[in-house]
Amino acid sequence: MSRDKLIIVGVLVAAVLGFFVWKQSQKDADLGKPTATAKDFPTISAPDDVDKISLVNGEKGEVVIERVPDPKGGVVDGGPATLWQVTKPVKAMANQQTMKDLVANLAKIKVDSAVNLKLDDEVRKDKQLDAAKGVHVTAFKGGEKKVDETFGKGGAGGTTLVVVADKPDLVWAAKDYQSYLYTKSATDYRDKEIFKFDDANVVQATIANSHGTFSFTKGDKWAGTFEKKPIEKLDEDKVKEFLRAYKGLNGNDFGDNKTPADVGLDKPEATVSFVLKDNAGRYEVQVGKISTGTEHWAKRAADDVIYTITASPSEWAFAELTKFQQASDAGAAPAGSAKPAKTASK
Repeated sequence: MSRDKLIIVGVLVAAVLGFFVWKQSQKDADLGKPTATAKDFPTISAPDDVDKISLVNGEKGEVVIERVPDPKGGVVDGGPATLWQVTKPVKAMANQQTMKDLVANLAKIKVDSAVNLKLDDEVRKDKQLDAAKGVHVTAFKGGEKKVDETFGKGGAGGTTLVVVADKPDLVWAAKDYQSYLYTKSATDYRDKEIFKFDDANVVQATIANSHGTFSFTKGDKWAGTFEKKPIEKLDEDKVKEFLRAYKGLNGNDFGDNKTPADVGLDKPEATVSFVLKDNAGRYEVQVGKISTGTEHWAKRAADDVIYTITASPSEWAFAELTKFQQASDAGAAPAGSAKPAKTASK
C-alpha cells in the first residue's frame, strides 16, 4: 500500500476513534445533567424518628433493624426509652452508635439533580441499580413507609445514583449519602461489646487455665500469685498489658448456630475475671476452643451469647507463668544448668 493511502487510512481511523470518544464524552456528560427542576425532586430523606429500617445490599440478604423498648426501662422525651435491635436475619441487640449514625445520615441525604438516563436492564446493571448490586433502603415509622429507594454507582460531583420506588423509571443524583453505613454485614450492625471497664479501677484479676491459676491484687503496686505461690520477678507492666487487652473486650464475630458444647464452653478451657474497687463491678469471660487462626470462642459467664475473640485476649487467657515475669528471668534455665549450644545446620 502506498504512503498516501496509508495516510488516508490513518486519518479515517483517527476520525472514527474521535467520533466514538466524542459519543462517550457526550454520554458521560449526560450523567448529572438536570432534566427536572428542584420542585420536581422526590424526598429521599427519612425523619429521624423512624422505628424500622430494612437494608438489602444486592444479593447479600436483608438486614432489618427496629426500635424496641429499653429492657432497663426509663423515659426519654416523655416516652419510654428505646433501643435499636436487629430482628433479621437474627434477633440481637444492635450497635447503638452505628444506628445513630445511620439514622442521622438517612435524615440528611437529598436529591441534588435529575439524571438523564434511560433505565433499561443494561443500564440498571451498569449503574448498579439492579437487584444484584443495588442498595435497597426502606424506612418506616409506626408501620408507615417513609422512604423506599435504591442506591447505585457514584455520579458526578461526589453524588450517588438513586431510584425511588414511586418513580421507578427516573434516576436522581443523591447528595450526602454515606454508602458504608448501609452496606455492612448483618454482624456489623450488632453490638459486639462483651464488657467494658476502666482498667485503672481494677483491684483484682484472675486467670484459670490448664497451666494453673493466676491471681493479681493491686495495692500500692500489683502483686501476683501462681497456684497460690508468689510470682517471682513479677513484671507489673505485663499485668497492666493484660488489663488493657480486656478493658474494652469486643467480639469479632458470633457463634449463632453453636452450642457451648460445640465450642468448648460447656467446660471452659480458660476463665478470666476482674473485680473493680468499691464493689463497682465484676466481669468474667469464659474462653473455649479455637474458632479460626488465633481466635477463640468466648462468652460472658452471665449469659449465653457466643462470640469469637481475637489473638491478644486469647493469648492472655492461656498465659503461662513466664508471660508475667520480667524478660531477663522469663524462661531462664534452672541454676546450674546451661542451655545447649546451637549446632550449625547442614
